[in-house]
Amino acid sequence: MTATTATQPKTSQLKTILIVEDDPMMQLGLQHILNNQPHLTVVAQAVNGNEAVSAALQHQPDIALMDIDLPGIDGIAAAQQIRAVLPHTRILMLTHHSNPTQVMAALSSGAHGYCVKGTNAEQLLAAITTVQEGGSYLVDPKIADCVLQNLKTPLPESYANDDIKLTEREMQVLQQLVEGKSNKQIAAQLGMSVHTAKGHVEMIIAKFEASDRTQAAVKALRLGLV
Repeated sequence: MTATTATQPKTSQLKTILIVEDDPMMQLGLQHILNNQPHLTVVAQAVNGNEAVSAALQHQPDIALMDIDLPGIDGIAAAQQIRAVLPHTRILMLTHHSNPTQVMAALSSGAHGYCVKGTNAEQLLAAITTVQEGGSYLVDPKIADCVLQNLKTPLPESYANDDIKLTEREMQVLQQLVEGKSNKQIAAQLGMSVHTAKGHVEMIIAKFEASDRTQAAVKALRLGLV
């Protein structure tokens, strides 16, 4: 079975979304919610991990909304493959899993957000907006608690707080980063330009020797810096 393509055309004003979900009713519900938003359009749907990767390569969506339990390769493996070739595609997991192993595996795969199925439309759209703007979404209390519990495992003794030297301003930005704020939201909160906020975030990522903002936030939490 091949991925199905939506008939609504992509425009420069719209953020494009790939839905990866093998439940037909869930697919229809998600498409209805998303296509009713003036700034979003579903460009394709896929029902398994292999289709998800193919559809992502073909359509290069802004956002991939992805289940974990999929036929063929699962959503975590598919997310890793998509992130490897499409680093600008933001990935939001939408799944019934809330156990620590699945949550941490999904985040390690490069996912930018994690929602539990049953999330209402308003929360889902808030999650999409957050990851679309460059933030990370873990607002669901179950997921946030799961992540925080896993972050209690200490880092190796060789990796200490003293290895990270942040300015006062970078510490302020880091606090916002850990809360999952996008560059735009950080700029508004701290009274700086988006360009300046982006520069601080990039410097923080470099100082933590992290691959992205999520990994930097994880390291900061594990080191007890925030």
